[in-house]
Amino acid sequence: MSRRTQAQRDAITVEIGYALFSAAFAAALVGGAVMGPAFALDLPRSVARALRIAGLVLGAVVFTARIVHVLWRFPRGRDGAQANRPEGTGPERP
Repeated sequence: MSRRTQAQRDAITVEIGYALFSAAFAAALVGGAVMGPAFALDLPRSVARALRIAGLVLGAVVFTARIVHVLWRFPRGRDGAQANRPEGTGPERP
């Protein structure tokens, strides 16, 4: 098993940070859009509660989906720069 270089460890750290930040931002936008009317309008209590719950659930789903999407696309190969290139576009591997 090969050890990762410092550059590879730094790259995955940055990618994880980006995934968390962008996921939190997207979840806040979706949750706020769904929950917003519950706070801004004078709605019946049951409707306002349903909107708050739906906003929290959708926010959690968006958060999870965004993290998976970002990290799934991160190259996992030995050489991160070559891992996601289509065949024939990079240097030949032995």
